[in-house]
Order: sequence, then structure tokens, then C-alpha cells
Amino acid sequence: MTILFTKKIVEKQVTEKLDKEITPAFLEVLNFKIKTLNTFPLNNKSLIFTSVNGVESFFQNQFSPKENFSVSPYNKIYCVGIKTKLKIKEFGFGVFKTLKNAKDLCDFIIEKSNREDFLHFCGNLTLDILDEKLPLQSIKYQKVECYETELIYPKANQNYDALVFFSPSGVRSFAKHNSLEHSTLFSIGDTTSAEIKKITKKNIITSQEQNLKSLLNLINKHFESDNL
Repeated sequence: MTILFTKKIVEKQVTEKLDKEITPAFLEVLNFKIKTLNTFPLNNKSLIFTSVNGVESFFQNQFSPKENFSVSPYNKIYCVGIKTKLKIKEFGFGVFKTLKNAKDLCDFIIEKSNREDFLHFCGNLTLDILDEKLPLQSIKYQKVECYETELIYPKANQNYDALVFFSPSGVRSFAKHNSLEHSTLFSIGDTTSAEIKKITKKNIITSQEQNLKSLLNLINKHFESDNL
């Protein structure tokens, strides 16, 4: 049983956690480049991070949030995904609210935090969910592009029993020169699955927890049941 992960950075964790009957391979489908920004005052703005890359760029560019809510100015931090939250904690900061995807974050802001002023540190290919919906609700929102995502469009050197995708842009990059029709498809979340559905009508096995551990458990259970 062969399975292709469209992200090389996960190789160590996959090798440790994947069942021995499954042979993993890894193919990078995206390149990321941190942009150099001139720092500016964050004032009382709330900060949004929807990716690990956004967090890394923010801190590499020497921005520093103010966490003490009792002293103005201060910055609430909102993020998407456990990996993003953990990366923020690596830099020594807490997160006010974590949601599993951009849609859920958008809905939360509209319902609970609509009087705040938001800065979204993101990449050039970030989905426009927040950008499209928040201003329509008269919520102050500004994108700060702090990294660039480049689609590599690689060609896989063989066919695989299964394919694993981690982002909508990763799906687009891989699908340009490779077919999805003859493989079992795994996705790390609903947003990525929605991109796959634009390309194929095949069933997609989606991890709702949106982290690698949950995804690997899902893969192992799927192939265990196939072998019963």
C-alpha cells in the first residue's frame, strides 16, 4: 500500500505514526517565502493568524503583541488551527480564540467580536472569506501580506494508492499535472476538501480535527478496515 503526502515537512511524524503495512512517499507542492515588512504600531488592533507561516513571518519581522488587557494598547490574538496556536505559543504568546477554519472564525467575529479592529497577517493566496464578509458587516479589517506562496506544479513519478492533501493551494498545485481519479483521497480539513471537490467527484476522507495526528489516525483506521 503506497500513499503520497503532499508535504515533506511531515515526513518524520508520518514515518513514526503510520502503520508499517503502508509505504509513505513525500512530494513538496508549494514553496513559501517570508516577506520583509517595515514594522508599524499595532495599537489596539486584534490580530488574526490563519497559518503557521503567517505567525513565523510576523515574529521574524519583529512585531510584538501587547497581551495585558488591563493596559492600553493591547492586542487580542485570533487564529485558525491547533498548529497555528502552538506556533504562537512557541513565541511566548497566548491566543484569545482558536477556530478550526476561516469560516468558523469569520462567523465568531461577526457574532461576538464585531466592534474590534482587525489585522490579518497572511499569505498572497489566503482564502478571501474574511476579506469578503467582515467589511460587509461594517467590521474594520485589513490584510497584511507577510509571506508568498508559490505553486510548484510537480509531476509525481508513479501512481499511488492514496493521496494526502493539506491545503487548497496544495491541491491546485498537485492536480495541474497529476490525476486524482485512481487514488483514495485524504484531506486535513473541510476547506481543503472543498478544493478537491472542484476537481473530482470521488469520495474524500476528511479529518475534522485538522491536525496531522488526527489525519494519520484516520488513514490507519481506513486501511485497517480495508484489510479486515
